[in-house]
Amino acid sequence: MSEEKLKFPDGFVWGTATAAYQIEGAWNEDGVSIWDAFTQSGGHVSDGNNGNIACDSYHRYKEDIALMKQLGVSSYRMSLSWPRIIPDPLTGEVNPKGVAYYNRVIDSLLAEGITPCVTLYHWDLPLVLEEKIGGWPKEEIIPYYVQYAEACFKAFGDRVKTWITFNEPSIFLGLGYVTGYHAPGRKDIAEKGWYACVHNVIRAHAQVYRLYQEKFKTEQKGVVGITLNTNWTEAKDPNNPEDVAASDRYLQFNLGAFAHPIYVDGDYPDALKKRLAERSQGGKSRLPEFTDAEKALVKGSADFFGLNYYTTRYVTTDNCENDPTFKGDCNFQEHTDPKWIRGQSMWLYSVPWGLRKLLKFIKTNYGSPVVYITENGFSDATGTFHDEGRIQYIPVSEDGVDIRGYYCWTLLDNFEWAEGFNERFGLFHVDITDPERKRTPKDSVKFFREVTQNNAV
Repeated sequence: MSEEKLKFPDGFVWGTATAAYQIEGAWNEDGVSIWDAFTQSGGHVSDGNNGNIACDSYHRYKEDIALMKQLGVSSYRMSLSWPRIIPDPLTGEVNPKGVAYYNRVIDSLLAEGITPCVTLYHWDLPLVLEEKIGGWPKEEIIPYYVQYAEACFKAFGDRVKTWITFNEPSIFLGLGYVTGYHAPGRKDIAEKGWYACVHNVIRAHAQVYRLYQEKFKTEQKGVVGITLNTNWTEAKDPNNPEDVAASDRYLQFNLGAFAHPIYVDGDYPDALKKRLAERSQGGKSRLPEFTDAEKALVKGSADFFGLNYYTTRYVTTDNCENDPTFKGDCNFQEHTDPKWIRGQSMWLYSVPWGLRKLLKFIKTNYGSPVVYITENGFSDATGTFHDEGRIQYIPVSEDGVDIRGYYCWTLLDNFEWAEGFNERFGLFHVDITDPERKRTPKDSVKFFREVTQNNAV
C-alpha cells in the first residue's frame, strides 16, 4: 500500500456479499430451484459438483458472521432463496421454516452490528415456475415474483432496510435462456425471447418497487434498487467509427437495456430501439414496447444503482455474426490487452481504471444516481491477490459520483455456478473435501480488514 492513504467519506459502507444457492446448501430442506435440477441432472458443471451442500452456510451461518466480524464490515449483502420461502408459488403458501431460517440469520447479523442488504432474486427460480409457467420469457411469471417480494417485505422489512430486486439480469437471462450455459439450460429463445425476458424483468422490478413505496415505505423506511452489471468497453481502434459504435452497442445492450428505462424515462434507449427496428423482419420490432402506463411505472423505480463490476474489454465489429439473434443484434467482438493481469477465471482481467470510467458513464447517462458497488472481486487460486488497485478507484470524488458503499465479492470460496468449485473468489478459503467445510483466511483478509478499519486504502 502507498504511504499516503486514500480516505473514504464518513459513513461509507464496507461489506461483503454472497448468494443463497452458492453458499447455503441444504437443498432438500425446503423448495427446489432450477439450479437444483440443473446441477443434479449432470453434465452442466465443469467439476461435476452441485450446490447440495456448498459451504453449508444454512447450518454454519453463525460461523460466517464471525468471519464478517473478523473483516470489520458494517454490512452483508445476502440473497434470499425464493423456493425456500415459497416452495410452490402456484399455491402461494409461505414456508414458515424458510422464514424462520432467514429471521435467524438477519437477527444474528444485527446482533453483531452488521446491517443486511438483501437481494430478492439471485438466480434460484422455483423449479415449478420454469416447468409450469415457462420461466422469465413468460409475463405470467410477474405476479408470482410480486407475491414473493411482498412476503419478504412483510416477514423481514422491519429489520431489512436495503433491498435489491434482481442481481445481474443480463447474465441470468443470457446464460439461462440464450446460451444454455446456466440454469435452466435453455437455448430456444435467441431470436425474440431475450427481449421478452428483459421486458418481464423490468416490469417485475418496477411493480415490486411501487409495491414497497405504496405499502411498506412509510412504516419500514427502507430503500429499493436493482443490481446491474457490465464490463467497461472501449473501441479497440478509437479512430475507427465502427469500433466506436460497437463499444456503445455493448454498453446499451448489456447495461442500457435495463438502466435507461429505470433511471431515465421508462423506455429503452433510442440506440436499442433503432437497432432492433432495422434488424427485425415483418415490419415489427422484436423489442417489446412499454405502454404509457408501464413507462410511468418503470421510470424512477429505484432509490439507488447497484453496480457489479469485474473487468474491461476492447471491442470491434470484426468477424461477428449478423443473424437475427441477440448476439447478431449486438454485433461486437471482445478483445483484451496482454498486459492485463488475468485471474483464475478465463474471462477475468484486472482493469481497475475501467471501474472509474464506468462510474462516470453511469453518472452522466443515468441521472447521477446514488451508487453502491454491490460486487467486485477477483478469482485467484493462490489466495494472495490484493485488490488495492481497484479499490483505489472507488472514491473518485473529483468525478462527482455519489458512491455510498462497496461490497467485496465474496466472503467465501463457494459454488461458482457452472464452474463449480474450480473458481475461487472468496476472502476465506473453504475446504469442500472436509465435512466441516473448514474456513481459512486468505492473505486478502488482512488487507481488507485494514481498509474497513481505517476507512482508507
